[in-house]
Amino acid sequence: MSLTAVILIVVLVLLGAYAVSLYNGLVRLKHGVSKAWSNIDVLLKQRHDELPKLVETCKQYMQYEGATLERVIAARSAVASAREQHDVGALGKAESGLRAGLGQLFALAENYPELKANDSFQHLQQRISGLENGIADRRELYNEAVNLNNVRIEQFPDVILARLFAFQAAELLVFSDAEKADVDLKSLFS
Repeated sequence: MSLTAVILIVVLVLLGAYAVSLYNGLVRLKHGVSKAWSNIDVLLKQRHDELPKLVETCKQYMQYEGATLERVIAARSAVASAREQHDVGALGKAESGLRAGLGQLFALAENYPELKANDSFQHLQQRISGLENGIADRRELYNEAVNLNNVRIEQFPDVILARLFAFQAAELLVFSDAEKADVDLKSLFS
């Protein structure tokens, strides 16, 4: 076997190993996005399960705040629907509505001292607030995973394999301008 043939075989083996390495990296990123979504989904499900308990506790004290409670219930349904359909765009919009409803609900609770003193309400409020913080952290991790995936499938030479094997860009979890705006605390308490 000639030296040229050996060099050609070594180059082909190295190129094959490099292509496999690129492909495996793309697969790892794709599954990283799925894992990050699943982490958000777990927390959304937990919050989804806690909200009816909170609404029921509030109903016992807040006879005149039915519209607020209905908004929270409707927003909860919208989040659940978007979550089940894996519709990241709809989830961002539904999350904005739910967070606004919860903010208003917690602000209204200030007007009901018996409710604020209720152990069940306090526990649920703390639990939901903790879940909200966890969801915010997971959103950040999800968007980072999506960004890494999307950059890699557009970079050369990864783009060649990404197109060849139909790797798709993932959608960032984006929230409305209203959710990103500063909260007007005066309006919550008036």
